[in-house]
Amino acid sequence: MGWRAVRFGLDRPRLMAMQLQALLRGAGARPLSVMFPFVAEPSEFHAARAMLLHERDRLAALGHAVPERLEIGVMLETPSLAFAPEAFFRAVDFVSVGGNDLHQFFFAADRGNERVRRRYDTLDAAYLGFLRGIVARCAAAGAPLSFCGEAAGRPLEAVALAVLGFRTFSTRPSAVGPVKRLLRAIDLGEAAGVVEAAMARGAPVRAGLEAWVRRAGLLPH
Repeated sequence: MGWRAVRFGLDRPRLMAMQLQALLRGAGARPLSVMFPFVAEPSEFHAARAMLLHERDRLAALGHAVPERLEIGVMLETPSLAFAPEAFFRAVDFVSVGGNDLHQFFFAADRGNERVRRRYDTLDAAYLGFLRGIVARCAAAGAPLSFCGEAAGRPLEAVALAVLGFRTFSTRPSAVGPVKRLLRAIDLGEAAGVVEAAMARGAPVRAGLEAWVRRAGLLPH
């Protein structure tokens, strides 16, 4: 929460312009992808995007090489952005769900506060249903989607995210091996049945999914 990320940049346009110039100059003529973080409403994205395009055009007019392909996306970390108009999802080149911030804002549980940060489960049925809605909106708009955060680095959570439709994950390097091993070993259709059944009953998704994975011998007892 608070004054940071894209909010800070839009309120300090000269500083943000310098950062955007550095990205563009560093890329040169090579392809460049720029993701704006902590966007809470479409107007913030459109303003940041306009600044980036202005800096690109200015550099080109000065004779500098500019990216041959420029993709401009957004990190979805605030629940408000999940309910943005369809036109917004069609305007972005890609969406990355920022799971760490999104989780804490969804449950109003500060992840820096030990009294509440472990109280709410990433595999909560309501939260998974919310993520499924984001997947559906991006799919309908044709916006490439990924998931970034600690949950993507935990094998059980990664299975649930894959069930919802996420196919691209960003996480710490040490988690890649365990996550890939489990995702390659499971039948995603069967996993979907387990997750969907638990959500429909209002039963704990984590308990049901973990029991299914253990029965298959894919997690140690």
